[in-house]
Amino acid sequence: MGEGRDPAAGLSEHEIDALVLARHADPFALLGLHRIDGQPYVRALLPGAARVTVVARDDARPLGELARIHPAGLFAGRVDGIGSGAAYRLAIDWPGARQNVEDPYSFGLLLDDDVLRRFADGDPYAVLDCLGARMLVQDGVPGVRFAVWAPNARRVAVVGDFNGWDGRRHPMRLRHAAGVWELFVPRVAAGARYKYEIVGAHGDVLPLKADPCARQTERPPATASVIADDGALDGYRWRDAAWLEPRAQRQGPRAPISIYEVHAPSWLGEPAAGWAALADRLIPYAQGMGFTHLELLPVAEYPFGGSWGYQPLAQFAPTARLGAPQDFAAFVDRAHEAGLGVLLDWVPAHFPNDAHGLAQFDGTPLYEHADPREGLHPDWNTLVYNLGRREVSAFLLASALAWLDRYHVDGLRVDAVASMLYRDYSRAPGAWVPNAHGGRENLESIAFLRRLNHEVRHVPGRPGVVTVAEESTAWPGVTARVEDGGLGFSFKWNMGWMHDTLHYLREDPLYRRHHHHQMTFGLVYAFSERFVLPLSHDEVVHGKGSLIGKMPGDRWQRFANLRAYFGFMWAHPGKKLLFMGGELAQSAEFDPDGAPHWSLLDDPLHRGMQTLVRDLNRLHAAEPALHALDGEPAGFEWIVADDAGNSVLAWRRTDGAGREVVAVCNFTPVPRHGYRIGLPLPGRWIERINTDSEAYGGSNVGNGGLVVTEDVASHGQPQSASLVLPPLGTLILGRQP
Repeated sequence: MGEGRDPAAGLSEHEIDALVLARHADPFALLGLHRIDGQPYVRALLPGAARVTVVARDDARPLGELARIHPAGLFAGRVDGIGSGAAYRLAIDWPGARQNVEDPYSFGLLLDDDVLRRFADGDPYAVLDCLGARMLVQDGVPGVRFAVWAPNARRVAVVGDFNGWDGRRHPMRLRHAAGVWELFVPRVAAGARYKYEIVGAHGDVLPLKADPCARQTERPPATASVIADDGALDGYRWRDAAWLEPRAQRQGPRAPISIYEVHAPSWLGEPAAGWAALADRLIPYAQGMGFTHLELLPVAEYPFGGSWGYQPLAQFAPTARLGAPQDFAAFVDRAHEAGLGVLLDWVPAHFPNDAHGLAQFDGTPLYEHADPREGLHPDWNTLVYNLGRREVSAFLLASALAWLDRYHVDGLRVDAVASMLYRDYSRAPGAWVPNAHGGRENLESIAFLRRLNHEVRHVPGRPGVVTVAEESTAWPGVTARVEDGGLGFSFKWNMGWMHDTLHYLREDPLYRRHHHHQMTFGLVYAFSERFVLPLSHDEVVHGKGSLIGKMPGDRWQRFANLRAYFGFMWAHPGKKLLFMGGELAQSAEFDPDGAPHWSLLDDPLHRGMQTLVRDLNRLHAAEPALHALDGEPAGFEWIVADDAGNSVLAWRRTDGAGREVVAVCNFTPVPRHGYRIGLPLPGRWIERINTDSEAYGGSNVGNGGLVVTEDVASHGQPQSASLVLPPLGTLILGRQP
């Protein structure tokens, strides 16, 4: 042996120091079974152990006792009766306990070269195959395979409940081609907490990092990752085949879609409530209200409750605030059994800079851009994903696929798309970096979004899944096909419609004549994309007030205004979305630490608003004219668009197959008697909805439920009728067969 080497261990003082000081980059080169001068030796680093014996795995016969060669707990010694690849265990005497377990450093390479190559090439399915903590059986031994991407780290160790959070115990092996560190830890069970201890690119020990690909986490404010029960999650027995089979029809452009947007942790207002309680109460409520879908504010785990989930750090893990991953799967399953789709808000635009998260993950800007002009989001003080890096793009795509495949989620509403599309979004001149062509378009994000929509919607196995863009600019072709140059989304939130119409409704009815165009302008572009009309959480936070609080006038007028607006919205082309509490005409802003104000339902006006939303949803679903041609100009025709003086609007909706509906809005508190409206067909027209009905809290002004046409042409229609228009009311008329 060479000079300066311990004859019992075959290690130099430098190697010993590197091991016990948790600095050695290649633990498999020193730990485990090795041959020294042709003789088998085993080395193990077990700080705190009193005695270590090597025993045969099959019959536990002693093969040799290891000597302590360093007081920090480094053991080594010769073993007899063991071949070069023989299986063995370590019998470890700890203070007050004895453990008999396989040596993590007795296992060979864990991840196939092919999957690592695919990951390095940006394949999201490789992320799902190899990264994170996975319970499995390796060489006949149950345990957990840990794998994490940290290509610039000098050393990575997994720490957790199973090793006393001691970074010396389980240093990992680097697979250089992909920058992935791996280790199999035998006999670790589901529920154990863990993180990664990383020596960064510059030699400093970083704050302990949570697993970016963890499938389960601790309940915040705790920040550890948790080994998920793979059997309970992957083996969940789904009962939603009857929902999934026709999903493409249920969620297509011609389907009736009315979405109830929910902040799940606060809907019940019970801090201890979880997915099971929500399934018991939220699902039947939304179903009874006639909504077709639930849309959940982000449920991927997030550290700061005040972000409502829009600053997630565990993109694969449902928040532990509401239960285990399998509890979330059961919630989705029960929603499907009740005939409700489940959409998730999903955030690929940015992430928070918490020390345990993705920021400077391996001591370098790995997930984020290095240049703050690209990597720092000025609005939210968060970090921007570097989507030009293949592995980062694959990580996020894998997250999207996991929610859809693992949890049977029906679609993703992609948050903050506008901030992704433009390099100068919310940045001052000179504070952004142009693209390779000198422009402001973010070419990497565009490519990412197109690939997302292709993978999500066009790869077999996900029939009918939808993607929805929260995109607030005039970017062309958001819902156009990727092959036609579009981004490929199924739907786009119509933010312009929402801003214009709410601005109009805030005006005193006396002055609405001067803002009439704000109610009609949306039809100029209504069919340029496939739109969702959103009255979302964004409109009832940060001092914006509630929906009812935006309405002018006395109490009766405020309720009448909102009822008329809901009637206008449900009769307007576009799918519908309403944030929780809006159906109650809640007067307070959204409070993530509270709950919708259910006690308001004791008041007839609030209860009437809820009843109206329910009836609008039911009519919307039952009447093809109100949804079948939402995205096609053939389904809409103005009847009265220019009566600004009376603040009256009227239009026709059709399904193209004989169903006809006419909507008429009067946005003044003055009843209009004898107001003639052109109608497309003769006969009897029923008041399907009158938002001024006393059932909704109104004054019951109307037409007695029935209108009969006269052979008098008007407004370009062959027939007409003289109507009574209720004050601050919307009528929806349907032709009686």
